[in-house]
Amino acid sequence: MDCRSPLAKVHGLGSAKSGTSHWWMQRVTAVALIPLSYWLITFLNLSFHAPYQYMLAWLVTPLNTVCIIAWVLAAFYHAALGLQVVIEDYIAAEGIKIISVWTVNISFFMLALAALVAVFRILLVG
Repeated sequence: MDCRSPLAKVHGLGSAKSGTSHWWMQRVTAVALIPLSYWLITFLNLSFHAPYQYMLAWLVTPLNTVCIIAWVLAAFYHAALGLQVVIEDYIAAEGIKIISVWTVNISFFMLALAALVAVFRILLVG
């Protein structure tokens, strides 16, 4: 027979493990993406309409490079956090949930790495 109260039984197993930091990071990356998206839109516009040398000169500028890199990091992190919430909310089986979250995190890490390699390759080779 267990004489512990219901509160003692669930101590440490509640929903307040890392939810607050997760929620804050989702909001911080969302707010950061608002001004950083200006640089992405400008970069995409130059990619489609400007000559390659002009686009390269624009991207080599330190402020533009830092903003594009910051956008890549914030966007992929924000997307990974958002999909993690969806997976945790809608997948009931614990094993599938853990595998899904790990798959999403690894996939977005690899995509962010590929995007950063592409930016640095443009900077170094161009």
